[in-house]
Amino acid sequence: MRILIFVIAIFLILPLKAQGVATGTAVEPLLLYKANQDKQCRQWVDSVMNKLTLREKVGQLFIYTIAPVDTKRNQILLKDAVDTYKVGGLLFSGGKMQNQVELTNRAQRMAKVPLMLTFDGEWGLAMRLRGTPVFPKNMVLGCIQDNRLIYEYGREMARQCRLLGIQVNFAPVADVNINPNNPVINTRSFGENPVQVSDKVIAYASGLEGGGVLSVCKHFPGHGDTDVDSHKTLPVLPFTRERLDSVELYPFKEAIRAGVSGMMVGHLQVPVIEPVGGLASSLSRNVVYDLLTNELAFKGLIFTDALAMKGVSGNQSICLQALKAGNDIVLSPRNLKEEMPAVIEAVEKGEISKEDIENKCRKVLIYKYILGLKKKPYVQLSGLGQRINTPQTRDLIRRLNLAAITVLNNKNQVLPLHADTSQSVALLEVGDLGATNPLAQQLSNYVSISRFRLQPNLTEIQAQQLKDSLATYNRIIVAISEQRLASYQPFFAKFAPQIPVIYLFFTPGKMMLQIQRAVTAASSVVLAHSYDDDVQKQVADVLFAKATADGRLSASLGGIFSAGAGVTITPQTPLHFIPEEYGLSSTILQRIDSIALDGIRQGAYPGCQIVVMKDGHLMVDKTFGTHSGEGSNRVQPTDVYDLASLSKTTGTLLALMKLYDKGRFNLTDKISYYLPFLQRTNKKDITIQELLYHQSGLPSGIALYQEAIDKDSYEGRLFSARKDAHHSVQLGTSTWANPKFEFKKEYVSPIEKDGYTLQISDSLWLNPTFLKEMEKKIVEAPMKLKTYTYSDVGFVLLRLLVEELAGVPMDTYLQREFYQPMGLGHTGYLPLRRLPKSVVIPSSIDNFLRKTTLRGFVHDETAAFQGGVSGNAGLFSTAREVAQVYQMLLNGGELNGKRYLSKETCQLFTTEVSKISRRGLGFDKPDTKNPRMSPCGTHATAKVYGHTGFTGTCAWVDPDNKLVYVFLSNRIYPKVTNSKLSKMNIRENIQDVIYEAIK
Repeated sequence: MRILIFVIAIFLILPLKAQGVATGTAVEPLLLYKANQDKQCRQWVDSVMNKLTLREKVGQLFIYTIAPVDTKRNQILLKDAVDTYKVGGLLFSGGKMQNQVELTNRAQRMAKVPLMLTFDGEWGLAMRLRGTPVFPKNMVLGCIQDNRLIYEYGREMARQCRLLGIQVNFAPVADVNINPNNPVINTRSFGENPVQVSDKVIAYASGLEGGGVLSVCKHFPGHGDTDVDSHKTLPVLPFTRERLDSVELYPFKEAIRAGVSGMMVGHLQVPVIEPVGGLASSLSRNVVYDLLTNELAFKGLIFTDALAMKGVSGNQSICLQALKAGNDIVLSPRNLKEEMPAVIEAVEKGEISKEDIENKCRKVLIYKYILGLKKKPYVQLSGLGQRINTPQTRDLIRRLNLAAITVLNNKNQVLPLHADTSQSVALLEVGDLGATNPLAQQLSNYVSISRFRLQPNLTEIQAQQLKDSLATYNRIIVAISEQRLASYQPFFAKFAPQIPVIYLFFTPGKMMLQIQRAVTAASSVVLAHSYDDDVQKQVADVLFAKATADGRLSASLGGIFSAGAGVTITPQTPLHFIPEEYGLSSTILQRIDSIALDGIRQGAYPGCQIVVMKDGHLMVDKTFGTHSGEGSNRVQPTDVYDLASLSKTTGTLLALMKLYDKGRFNLTDKISYYLPFLQRTNKKDITIQELLYHQSGLPSGIALYQEAIDKDSYEGRLFSARKDAHHSVQLGTSTWANPKFEFKKEYVSPIEKDGYTLQISDSLWLNPTFLKEMEKKIVEAPMKLKTYTYSDVGFVLLRLLVEELAGVPMDTYLQREFYQPMGLGHTGYLPLRRLPKSVVIPSSIDNFLRKTTLRGFVHDETAAFQGGVSGNAGLFSTAREVAQVYQMLLNGGELNGKRYLSKETCQLFTTEVSKISRRGLGFDKPDTKNPRMSPCGTHATAKVYGHTGFTGTCAWVDPDNKLVYVFLSNRIYPKVTNSKLSKMNIRENIQDVIYEAIK
């Protein structure tokens, strides 16, 4: 993550230096690094140092806090601090922007050395100045996943600070807030995960410093896990050093490694580092010098936290103690008249060396120079408000708010909502009248909603009437814009309807703890943080997957949600449906899980995908197991499998049906009419219909690849019925092969070169002239009687037919006519041409022919030696996308409002059955006469159609019950001889569970 931040930073010509991240060691802060490369900087600092008295050098180490009010008393205080005590900088407390600017200009005019103007703007100027842009609090920003936005926010803050004449922002807060009872840090922190906090800290600091403003991480060594306020007393961190290193110190160490320029030491008691009881870390040399400066090698500016805070304000000569501890700058001392002389007196007595004071002063001046203070800056007041609050600023605030939206959970994938269930949606609004109008208006773009407003303190009768009304809807959306929910608790304490309820919180997340029971029972909870109009509209869009929400909770919410909770919703998120609403039992469907997992335990396959659709809606969409066994990636819904013979109906047959639709052939046509090389052979009378029925007389298969093997390159026979010294690779129950052979050089090359353009594995390339050998082998193949014999050879010919009629390669035709317009981006032949290998499931380990793991190259040898595109195999896809193909067929050729095939063609091809076998026109069918031989479950009716694949795949359509069932696995990984999938009847048993689930 840090590397990503810095890569981004480099391209934007900014920020903290990446080498600190790469080496894991502290680096020189960016601003100090720039200064050390600038000879003029050294000259300016030397010239200023030569003109300063000891008293003025001490003054450079003080930052004085003053209210931005233009009263006579305040003017006197300002003149006293700047002109009399020669302080090095100012910090204005809260007030009006105009007043602060006027006092800034006045102070700079009277200063001998340009003043360093600081600001305490953790969440923007609005933290202190009225009428300025309001940014989200850090706890909200901590939910954002794209740290480029956090960087952009830091950059914008730098721009605004510079416009106000500010050079230092006391931000970001690097405290890890793991204590929900923390009264002072809380939402000021980016969250409770040290790694995530450090990422946000570095991104924000990068933006600030890239924009020319010094960032100051605070409150070192970590104020997150405290339950008292250091403004009022001294908090204690009673932790071991190991705990501090892993939690509190972690973001600070990472920021130092990244090159952050400023650090603020908090008023905290840390016994494991400073054993002197009651001594604050800001006054402890063990903390400031030994730990921060020496051990962690921080070289930037070190500020104390405000010394007027009660955690330390009772100490005598507090500024002297802070400087002796190792701080460079003391912030907000109560009494300059007492504190500054105490430091000078200590120098004269030798308690602190003059050299130490001069080193600190020189360091401050270096930073002043690099921050642009070699000359006094003045702020132009006219038009300042418009320059601060720009359209770009408002857009950034909008984008930050939208990016923080977090879908905390999504039970049973109730989101996204969809038309079928959303036709009956109730919106229950909790808050001021009209507060969630933008949400309601945006929801109405997708569905007709019925609005209800929950009044506080309902009587039991009123509450029951409202619950009864809501119970008549399919979905209930509860929109909460009210933060004080005490008066609504009686209603929510008993509100747990049987129908799905989605809660939308347009409030800080902790507000949901007031109705914890109802929230825990919710189907989905969306934390939007704010009820800004744009946020409400975005949430409505997210509910229908028309916009993206990828936030992750930055800090735990009681016992309801843990830090990191979140579900990503995007426009690509598939719709899920509640089975009971479509006549299926979700309880029974759960049994699919145990069948699939048992297959993995028994070694039937490493992993699988399962999809079940009913009435066109997704009922089951699950993945199990891994790509290739223990240690490999878990199967994801977007991973693609080798479909094997399922390619016949998911690929080749679709193309044929399309061409039939166009009137390009008749089923009774002889194939030789279109493929002249079959004329004058004993195959000349084979019809297209016979090929589809698998009753053409052609053999089941032809080992085409053998024509590419040099028969003189191996001893004896290529195959044997038993294993021996030569035949070491098992291909079947009683088939062993000799892998020690060579390919004919005229056909196969280990590298891609001229004439060898068809890739058959990672390191094998085929000469297209080999395809003539394929035609020759088909012509020479013996013919059998025209009875039922399942034949890959027939579908090899059907691919050639498709290409003859379409005039383009079959894979191109299918992409153009089906896969691309259907949005099936993971479906197609030769998957490595468009997908990374990491999403392609390995199908098998081929120790015989290609001598490699087959991943992205078709397992079927016949298809492989046609370059990966064949009529019998070669297609790769996901279960989701295969299901879309068969849903289109079930719909009579239409999908999502677009027609791909005519109803008549779909009806013909999916219903016709051979008179001598169970086979349809390309489709397989249940064997109702001989159930033991049926490829389907026992409950499948005669109208079911689909296909299976050798790699462990199947897809079945039941037109009577409007069902689509897809199972994809790689059961032949690693060994092609693994037959447990069939022996355990896993595909068939899952199909039977689907039928049992029908009510």
